Amino acid sequence: MVSEENKARFRRIVDDVFSQGKVDLIGELIDPNWIDHDPVPGHESEGTKRVVTKFRDAFPDLTLNIDLLMADRDLVCGRLTTTGTHKGEFMGIPPTNKRFTMTEVHIVRFADGKAVEHWGNSDQLGKMRQLGVIPEVG
Repeated sequence: MVSEENKARFRRIVDDVFSQGKVDLIGELIDPNWIDHDPVPGHESEGTKRVVTKFRDAFPDLTLNIDLLMADRDLVCGRLTTTGTHKGEFMGIPPTNKRFTMTEVHIVRFADGKAVEHWGNSDQLGKMRQLGVIPEVG
């Protein structure tokens, strides 16, 4: 079934590429002309390699856990919990050595066995507050 195959591909992107940093798999899993609607930069597969590398350099213990995974034909939606410790420069911010935990939701459209389109939403504000970069309100 196509939905199950696409869920397995989604898992590989999350587990192998992002959590383990295996950027060499990006060409196998993500179309080179994919459209990334996520506000985080990196719209083509080479940009995705840069994004993964930068995140893993800043958060060497970066781990993404899939909490919920649903699929309908060519679309896969996953709710993730992401954790990491800020050990390297991130967006010009020197290491704080603080840990963060945030939730994310990603929707990926697959065609011909590869991710071709992505929408994402993550709690970046919460992450920056946990890192001490943005103060808590009140």
